[in-house]
Amino acid sequence: MADEIKNENNTKVADAVYDDVPPELNVAGNNRRDTEARWYVLHTFNGYETVAEDNLKKVVEKYHLENRVLEIFIPTEDVMTEKKNGTKVINTQRSMPTYIFVKMIYGDDIWHTITRTRGITGFVGPKGRPLPLSNADVMKMKLERKLNTKVAFAVDDVVQIIDGPLMGQTARITDVDAPNHKVTVMVDMFGRTNKVELHTSQIKANN
Repeated sequence: MADEIKNENNTKVADAVYDDVPPELNVAGNNRRDTEARWYVLHTFNGYETVAEDNLKKVVEKYHLENRVLEIFIPTEDVMTEKKNGTKVINTQRSMPTYIFVKMIYGDDIWHTITRTRGITGFVGPKGRPLPLSNADVMKMKLERKLNTKVAFAVDDVVQIIDGPLMGQTARITDVDAPNHKVTVMVDMFGRTNKVELHTSQIKANN
């Protein structure tokens, strides 16, 4: 499934943005309901990934779907670039534009609510019908790393970076975002001290 998800050239958004509507809980012929949470892929308008994410969170809260829509994730990656003056910087950018990932207990009863959320164009799947990611794709894309990582770090801890462009460097933690499993660290890079945000799976205690 992951290999089928590619960047697409989208037409200009203009005013073609949907508003969310109340859940249609009794759609004739729609009786499917998964019994466990799976990861699904949603397609968004180009450049509307964050808007779609924020709107979907509001829809989840408005219609009390917290027990159905468990996680919303926009894939990003840290990329090291060099400016014209030779200075190297690390920028976080979307690794798969126009896609967001949602871990949910899917059911046809909430299909319209999800697909008509502002900024979302539909599910990725045959004829727009939801197709969950395989377990292999979930592991490959590290979608479950937040659930498998315990936050055992504190401010002023010295850690070693084990993943990403700064792999092998040591850093000092200045802030811990436990709910999102992220930390902010200060690391010496290119002759200066820089502030970088990392996922806790990207660091380990510096023994």
